[in-house]
Amino acid sequence: MWVVAFVGMATAYSESTLAQLYKVKDETDATAVYRGGPAFYIARGLGMPWLGAVFSVCLILSFGLVFNAVQANSIADAMQGAFGLPKIATGLGLAVLTAVVIFGGIRQIAQVAEYVVPFMAGIYLLVAIIVVVMNITEVPAMLWHIIGNAFGLTEAAGGVAGGVAAAMLNGIKRGLFSNEAGMGSAPNIAAAATPNPHHPSSQGFVQAFGVFIDTILVCTATALMILLSGVYAPGGELTGTQLTQSALADHIGSIGPVFVAVAIFFFAFTSIIGNYAYSEMALSFLGLGNKTGLLALRCLVLVMVVWGALQAVATVFDLADASMGLMATINLLAILALSGTVVALTRNYFDQRRAGLTPKFRAADHPAISKGVDHQIWD
Repeated sequence: MWVVAFVGMATAYSESTLAQLYKVKDETDATAVYRGGPAFYIARGLGMPWLGAVFSVCLILSFGLVFNAVQANSIADAMQGAFGLPKIATGLGLAVLTAVVIFGGIRQIAQVAEYVVPFMAGIYLLVAIIVVVMNITEVPAMLWHIIGNAFGLTEAAGGVAGGVAAAMLNGIKRGLFSNEAGMGSAPNIAAAATPNPHHPSSQGFVQAFGVFIDTILVCTATALMILLSGVYAPGGELTGTQLTQSALADHIGSIGPVFVAVAIFFFAFTSIIGNYAYSEMALSFLGLGNKTGLLALRCLVLVMVVWGALQAVATVFDLADASMGLMATINLLAILALSGTVVALTRNYFDQRRAGLTPKFRAADHPAISKGVDHQIWD
């Protein structure tokens, strides 16, 4: 996961920089928002709108449907572990709350969550730091425990290859899921931002930093809390969110599972809303963003939320792993094909920095990479 995160910082930078460069202004919206993402830089940068359409379909299936089931599963597990709520009750309640937001009834719920999530993430990291400090003498051994098992250094004889292969497979899958780098989802939102300074690379650096926070900080903090608690048993019954809840209960008492449940609810619920937003953008790219198309999408999202809440952790994650493969493959090939553009933008950004200037991108000054770029936005 650490390796995937460091590589992912580069892919997150690249895909979000390209999303900024090839974004368009959506004048049909009352607020004139920007839209962009892999479908747009595939269509406008590579001149392959058909492949952009294929990517959009994959995005809707992965994020609009399957990944929302994963988030619902996390919330249902957390609520069951903290309060003993039946999963069906959590699933139905979450579907109602999601419907209120995505059907446009009370969007303030999503706006409130957007403010609460950074606060909850900060508190989560603070709790993790406190746990680490309380057990500081054991931390070096735990870090070695992670590295030793990953590379098979502490495996039993004959199990080394299997151990390394398992660490690589699970690390890549979970690393990609934790930060989404290279999958082509985050660029859809990155394109909607107004970068400061006014340069595509500015937003790319923001997204790269997000990967660092997601996987290097939050996931490592969670791993250390679990390993330091002693509640983890390979092949044991505790998995997913409930494993984290039990670990935190061991460290800080009965408030631990409740805190994790509240944090997971905000993290996962805002992810559901964000995933829906990705899907809506993809639907618009396909020309199906009419009332009928949106109604069908919203109903399917709600069905998957309820379904995901009722499933086992392994079931929803296996489906998520399968669904994101094609999407990531298309996006990574597109980034590779447009890597020359990314290099040119990065050089331009740092050249201006070295000259003591505030970086500003003008498409007219870069005819070699300005094909397919909206000059009205960048000039």
